Amino acid sequence: MDPLRSDRPVEAPAAPAGSPSTAGATVPASRSWPADALPLAERLHRQLSIGDREWHALKRQRPRRAAEQVAAALVQLLAADDPGASAATDGRLRAIALLENAQAWLRAEISDPGCPAHGR
Repeated sequence: MDPLRSDRPVEAPAAPAGSPSTAGATVPASRSWPADALPLAERLHRQLSIGDREWHALKRQRPRRAAEQVAAALVQLLAADDPGASAATDGRLRAIALLENAQAWLRAEISDPGCPAHGR
């Protein structure tokens, strides 16, 4: 199953080596994200993620599912993208895929695939 098209939450990857958050050199402010942006986005994603205990009650709430995907996209972008890069990065491409998935939820183009534990 493709994790980018999944309706389950996506975990944020570790920042790539040499990214502004891991590089030893000072990065100009115009080429990096604000220092507290990623932790805030991760917190939002945790708040919006539908956990195992909530899955059956919330799985059909399209706006809720879309919000979960939008928050995951923000985490991907902040964790693995250089805002100063002109070319698409892996983080940017993952964020785009998650945003497209969120739009599909809102447009009712996709629906809950069912609970894997129940075999449907």
